[in-house]
Amino acid sequence: MQFGYSERCLDHDTGERHPENPDRLRAIRRGLAKRHGVEYVEADPAAKAAVSAVHDPDYVDELESFVADGGGSWDPDTVASDGTWDAALTSAGLAQWAARAALDGSTARQTPFAIGRPPGHHAVTDDAMGFCFFNNAAVAAQTALDEDLADRVAIFDWDVHHGNGTQDIFYDRGDVLYASIHEDGLYPDTGDLDETGEGDGDGTTVNLPLAAGAGDADYLYAVDEGIGPAIDRFDPDLLIVSAGFDARHDPISRMRVSSEGYALLTDRIRTLADDAGAAHAYVLEGGYGLDTLAEGVSMVHETYDGRPPVDTDEDPDAKTESLVDDLRAELDL
Repeated sequence: MQFGYSERCLDHDTGERHPENPDRLRAIRRGLAKRHGVEYVEADPAAKAAVSAVHDPDYVDELESFVADGGGSWDPDTVASDGTWDAALTSAGLAQWAARAALDGSTARQTPFAIGRPPGHHAVTDDAMGFCFFNNAAVAAQTALDEDLADRVAIFDWDVHHGNGTQDIFYDRGDVLYASIHEDGLYPDTGDLDETGEGDGDGTTVNLPLAAGAGDADYLYAVDEGIGPAIDRFDPDLLIVSAGFDARHDPISRMRVSSEGYALLTDRIRTLADDAGAAHAYVLEGGYGLDTLAEGVSMVHETYDGRPPVDTDEDPDAKTESLVDDLRAELDL
């Protein structure tokens, strides 16, 4: 794979013992150093106008001033330093690069993966939250639309937390589908199954809040029988994966996705995108156990590098099957 990366993303200093810290990217790089075929690309930071295309310009100005004054705690979880503004623009720029590269034909072993930080999927239209300042995947999707590179974009979020920000930004839009598999009841406690969009976006939000303890078989069933058919019907030109790696041995989740499970999810997404004729790219979200984060990203890379994933011999839980049935009924799939 091609990995979008910049040292500027290390300058976002969240302080001691904060789970979202520069060691996340260092761990990913160490893990990838053991793999073959890894390429790194540095992209330009996003322009202020690009982030203002999905965020309220007053919020963007307020964040810029906050950082210029030295930063601090935006909220109890979300911390800024004097390097945060440049890091956040760079993280969004890396996501833009990934979308453009995918739409320009980068595929197979050249599939793009933006490994920037801070992450983005909790950043709503007019506020930062959940470690996130700019919604990187949303910026990438909007850029693809604004530059006439795509007419329809799907974002699939497999982070263990619901991407409330991405949903918020596109909830009434018909040109972007947001689909999420997440742990039910976990922060930010959004993403109920009946949240399906409104207005022009009716039916373009797809949520599967799985029960705590869900594992590989549950996630694969959710993709095969719920998320996949919804994306296929939407028929996107670009599929962006908001790729969090916090559904396995993570300090703030209770899910049981294995390293092999991430390889299997990757294989499913690749097949889904290919069948839909959609370009596809990955954008890093969460993952706060350093070893499992590094292993998860490496499994995505190895899948594109030609390693066939080993299928699970487990069956999905009855609760997962029932939830997917309810989703299919809700969306008339």
